[in-house]
Amino acid sequence: MSDKHWTASEVEAWLAEAADTLRRLPERRIGGYQQSWPDFPLDPRDAYGWTETRMRRIPPSPAAISRMEDVLGWLRYLETVDRRIAWLRASGMRWKTICWQVGLSRSAANEHWLYALCVITLRLNHCRFNRNQSRRKVIQRARSV
Repeated sequence: MSDKHWTASEVEAWLAEAADTLRRLPERRIGGYQQSWPDFPLDPRDAYGWTETRMRRIPPSPAAISRMEDVLGWLRYLETVDRRIAWLRASGMRWKTICWQVGLSRSAANEHWLYALCVITLRLNHCRFNRNQSRRKVIQRARSV
């Protein structure tokens, strides 16, 4: 993974895959009493499709889980607001909801998101950059590398 030249679009795709993998992980079960008998309906109407059915999620592969763990490690390169915006966007959340949650305008949230992708890209490509530079200069530098 270290020999590869990363781009911001690849980083975005890996973040989206990690969010999807995390969503597909099986739910935690609390230990305790268990039964081996299946639940049976008490009312005859319930037996014939009157209730909602839940589709099981397809569990992720071990390779996808290990990629997710790598991607979650990338988030430590970011500041808190940038990390939150990048993860919410990777999870497929709409910009309007993201803006409400972080308290930024659409253009400011988009700039934080682009900056987060560029910081991760520069770190993965082992490029040095100054955190005191403006966000726009970091974005321009990441696009030129």
